[in-house]
Amino acid sequence: MCAEELDFVEKYDLLGCIQCGRCTGGCPVALRTDLRVRCFMNDTQNEERLEELSEKPEIWDCTTCFTCAARCPKGLEPLEVLIGLRSLQIEEGKVQPTVRDALESIFKDGNPWGSPRAKRLDWASDLEVEVLEPEAEETTDVLLFICCTDAYDPRVMKAAQALVKVLIAAGVDFGLIGDDESCCGSEVRRLGEEGLFEMCDEENVELLNSFNVNRIVAISPHCYNTLKKEYHGLKVPVLHYTELVAELLEDGKLELPKEVAKVVTYHDPCFLGKQNDIYDEPRYVITRIPGVDFREFDRCRERSLCCEGGGGKMWVESESKEERLAEIRVEDAKEMGAEVIAVACPFCLLTLEDATKVKGVDEEMQVMDILELLAEAL
Repeated sequence: MCAEELDFVEKYDLLGCIQCGRCTGGCPVALRTDLRVRCFMNDTQNEERLEELSEKPEIWDCTTCFTCAARCPKGLEPLEVLIGLRSLQIEEGKVQPTVRDALESIFKDGNPWGSPRAKRLDWASDLEVEVLEPEAEETTDVLLFICCTDAYDPRVMKAAQALVKVLIAAGVDFGLIGDDESCCGSEVRRLGEEGLFEMCDEENVELLNSFNVNRIVAISPHCYNTLKKEYHGLKVPVLHYTELVAELLEDGKLELPKEVAKVVTYHDPCFLGKQNDIYDEPRYVITRIPGVDFREFDRCRERSLCCEGGGGKMWVESESKEERLAEIRVEDAKEMGAEVIAVACPFCLLTLEDATKVKGVDEEMQVMDILELLAEAL
């Protein structure tokens, strides 16, 4: 066994795999693609096959939803093997142009959408919100970390705007980072660009630690997961916004005087639920909104169906022409009579809203961030 093979085998503990097949059996994208995670766990033990395996298009079908890791009886994380294979392709520059452009945009402008850094705060131009100064003497309670998608996408930025309105209504002492805010690098790491992710980690930790705050609140589960579990050296705790809003409601600091008379179901984001066990807070927040008739998906919580927005999939086109998982999700919501699919993730919002249009139900069914529902209740 050569050094490179040994490194790959040891790095991902491939010899610990017992080939039980629970990873492939639970993989949501296996429903519509050729991805068979168990086979990769076995085949990557052979160093001579690594290049060949890295060239298989199905490694890019993985959404890194974490189902395989959650189901593994040996505590392995098969998704990391696929990320490792992607890294081999990244090193060779063999990636789709959309992936290349997203990574270059993050390196140059701090976001994957090809937008200039100077427009980072345009989403908040009509809001009264403070941009915090590093090394300030006075302590601010909450520093908001705004996802690149919330900052630049015209549809998704409505969720960020709603968050500001909710926090103002609750009297929260908070502020923004400003134009210096950069991509957290969650999708960078999952696309396999290890060097660029290390840069995101180092630069963002230094920036975030320069603010005199009690805690950081992320609007995106992807940012939340990365800041909380993958960054090195953050000095303050990181929360997802649903945790903060649930706290505000429990403490009686946020009042919701208006009724929102809608049938609402909730789609668990993989990076919030499966990867961080946050299931109760979003549901608590939704059910505290007056007038809401809340109904659960059959596949919810740990069994929730991935929307296919994670793992860099926003920039990777799948070769499969089978029905997308987001479309299946919309069909399930329609069957239960839901008028709103509530989400707590920008990628879920985009994929599910697109699926409502594909299925022709966008006139009768909305996809809304929980924050947008809260804003209607203010």
